[in-house]
Amino acid sequence: MKKARHTLLTALGGLMLLGASAHSHAESVIRIGLGADPDMLDPHLARTYYGRFVFAALCDRLVDIDQNLKIVPGLATDWAWSDDGKTLTMNLRDGVTFHDGEKFDANAVKFNIERALTLPGSLRKSEIASIERVEVSGPMQVKFHLKNPDAALLSQLTDRAGAMLAPEAAKKPDFVTHPVCSGPYQFDSRVQQDRIVLKRYENYWNKGAYHFDKVIFLPIPDASVRLANLRAGDLDLTEGIAASDVKTVQADSRLALAKVTGLGYQGITFNINNGKIDAKSPFKDARVREAFSLAIDRDALNQVAFEGLYAPANQALSTVSPYHVKLPVPARDVEKAKALLKAAGVTTPLNVTLLVTNNPTAQQVGQVIQAMVSEAGFNLNLQMSEFATLLDRQQRGDFELSLSGWSGRPDPDGSIYSFINSKGTLNDGRYSNAQMDEWLNQARLTNDQAARQALYDKVVAQLQTDMPLAYLYFEPRIFGMTKKLQGFKAWPDGLVRLAGVQMAP
Repeated sequence: MKKARHTLLTALGGLMLLGASAHSHAESVIRIGLGADPDMLDPHLARTYYGRFVFAALCDRLVDIDQNLKIVPGLATDWAWSDDGKTLTMNLRDGVTFHDGEKFDANAVKFNIERALTLPGSLRKSEIASIERVEVSGPMQVKFHLKNPDAALLSQLTDRAGAMLAPEAAKKPDFVTHPVCSGPYQFDSRVQQDRIVLKRYENYWNKGAYHFDKVIFLPIPDASVRLANLRAGDLDLTEGIAASDVKTVQADSRLALAKVTGLGYQGITFNINNGKIDAKSPFKDARVREAFSLAIDRDALNQVAFEGLYAPANQALSTVSPYHVKLPVPARDVEKAKALLKAAGVTTPLNVTLLVTNNPTAQQVGQVIQAMVSEAGFNLNLQMSEFATLLDRQQRGDFELSLSGWSGRPDPDGSIYSFINSKGTLNDGRYSNAQMDEWLNQARLTNDQAARQALYDKVVAQLQTDMPLAYLYFEPRIFGMTKKLQGFKAWPDGLVRLAGVQMAP
């Protein structure tokens, strides 16, 4: 009954949206389906993939990426590195204002970077930890003075760490519920678990590239319900088309499909030392973590849950990354898994709990894993949770195992450092290995691809036995849309970019 009720509520919401559109026919609106409700709308505190969709329309970044993952100008028009790689000078775009009318300038950049580095709970700290200080070297010029060279810094500034918030608004305690940035769309309203509404910012510096008066994000966890809404005309675009629904979209003459190999991965995070974890927790032993991973047949999981459209994974670096480590994904080995558990002194069956997002796809993945690991001696209990709640529990250490992923970043550092480094702000399992920290830090110090590749080769190889995360698969980004939507393209980072996108009459 719960799913039926959700479907009914979604349908009613769609009718309300259609009614609103009919009431104001001249207003152009795009309705975008999301797989879950984003968490807080503060780029420095947020961590969900779905929040990044909203930020892409709400907050301009200092730099951006193009479809080939190359860094291009954003609010910074150009930049240059010092010879020693320890100073990054950026010239800023003139004539930009925040949604509250405050001027964007070098002082605003200084405020934002310092806030990202010092705000309690900021998840951006480890991403830009190399920045020692920000110098305002002119009204529209900033210099980032680094503790050491950082090859990944520019890439980090293409995402939430580089999002520019209005300084005066960001000082207010209600910023999370009333975010103010400088993007093409400004915040209008939010109803938790229902919708986020953005409206056109009339003073946007590049207003002519954006064609919608309103952008409405609708969180619908069930992929089949999202598709039903799309087919009914209650959504114009949705991310996360299920692999099992690809043929349905392709067969519908009113719909179009856009897909691309993504940068993201899905995996299982083990709680090694976070929160009130039991001192006797079996997952403190790397052999137990490795045993759990070896009990999973990633090829079979891909076929059963994703009709073979996903790619089995053993690392964070996607096959589209130039830094992908060419290390074969280990085949399932139940006997070795049993031997590792025995060597670790574990008595089977071992009762363990896996946090799983409350959507059918994640639940199916959890059930397949549940069946597989039982053969090695794990009695796996699945605990369903709303996505933002699951991430909050991960962060607080209120979990044993958690099925979650990362949408991926163009630079390899952005997909691995914060999760694996001992001081990483997204290291929810509290894994710690001094040698690993050294390799990851060294990889930040050089722009030489061969030198960085050698270091990431070592990191990925070590992860096969340390196993703080059991990587499962790389996710393609699959979007469904009405054929009336023109100009939309799928990008490897999976985000919706609305520049040049419009609705045909």
